[in-house]
Amino acid sequence: MTTPFGAPAGAMETFIEVPFELGGKKVFPDGLIRVKWGKKVWVALVEVKTGTNELQREQLENYLDVAREHHFDALITISNEIAPAPGVHPTVVDGRKLRSVAMYHLSWSEVLTLAVMQREFRGVADPDQAWILGELIRYLEHPKSGALEFSDMGASWVPVRDAVTSGTLRKADKDAAEVAGRFDALLRFASLKLGQRLGAEVTQVLSRAETTDPVLRTTALTNMLVTDGVLRGQVRIPNTVSPLTVTADLRAGQVTCSFDLTAPTDGRATTRVNWMLRQLKDSPDSLRVEAFVARQRAGTAELLGVARANPATLIADPTKELKSFTVTYLGKMGTARSSGRNGFIDSVVDAVMSSYEMIGQRLKDWSAAPPRLRRPDEVEIEKKVRSDLPSAALSSQDEGNEPMATRSSELGPA
Repeated sequence: MTTPFGAPAGAMETFIEVPFELGGKKVFPDGLIRVKWGKKVWVALVEVKTGTNELQREQLENYLDVAREHHFDALITISNEIAPAPGVHPTVVDGRKLRSVAMYHLSWSEVLTLAVMQREFRGVADPDQAWILGELIRYLEHPKSGALEFSDMGASWVPVRDAVTSGTLRKADKDAAEVAGRFDALLRFASLKLGQRLGAEVTQVLSRAETTDPVLRTTALTNMLVTDGVLRGQVRIPNTVSPLTVTADLRAGQVTCSFDLTAPTDGRATTRVNWMLRQLKDSPDSLRVEAFVARQRAGTAELLGVARANPATLIADPTKELKSFTVTYLGKMGTARSSGRNGFIDSVVDAVMSSYEMIGQRLKDWSAAPPRLRRPDEVEIEKKVRSDLPSAALSSQDEGNEPMATRSSELGPA
């Protein structure tokens, strides 16, 4: 957990509620971590919040001042808040205080996910440590631990949802930007939940520019929400045919999750469609399948059940080359701001889980078969040889084994 924050892989010591003097008063960070590797010593302060308690700017700035005075390396915060983007802290502090001390954030969902992956998928050699880690997981999963899951879209959710439905949402509305940020946090939470089930690292897909400047991503989501009434993002799952595209359509009240699949380059259009359908033989008929031809944006769409019965329904023009397919899970969108029954959060998380189970884990990329070495008896050799094209060299294509130049009786006068 500490290596991404710059700590060496050395002996670790941890302390709780270490007192420090700051401006004539004592402050007590929740924890301190010290890692030693040779002559290098890395130290970080830790601040923790549970339940619905949020990190406080003044408190964090005090701890940053303490870290600077003592030449510590970092301040790590843990709470139920989920950052809207990787590397972005949920609490804004004075940037000048970060010149010599780095500040990092972990949500309790991330801590739980890392713990489960370590114990269930990577393993712990020492039986005592394995038992302790199991007890930590048991504690964090208990509803009274204060380590809550992502459970609220915020106070702006209902006004924005209603404004989208009525067509009155504006780009300048602050509520729209807040909902956009919460949606990205929800995507990260859904990624953690899926990664916890798979034992793999599932991450949100962002461009390099959006990673460097998260405001660009929030602005793009806000424009999307105002213009089209949708929120959209992508999740990268190891070894899948494509990123998973998640779309919440607030006007249609629908959540869709889709994977893209490149069509084979060999065979007729029907052959390519059947190749895709065979991979989804155990998937429900309610999935939507789209087939796209070269140099056209719009595709031919049909439900999987219909396409199974008649693959030709996905082929608008047999003379055009099929290039790709998109397979989509269609789910009902919850409208409530909180998790639970009819909650927007649960509808998105359920759609991500279901779409991976029904589509993502089943699809595989096409690869051409290697050319087969044929036996001599499978090769038909054309035996008709043109007499007006004599050759002076022995060739594997000649009928006899003698060079043409030795057959003097067949040649005319010099």
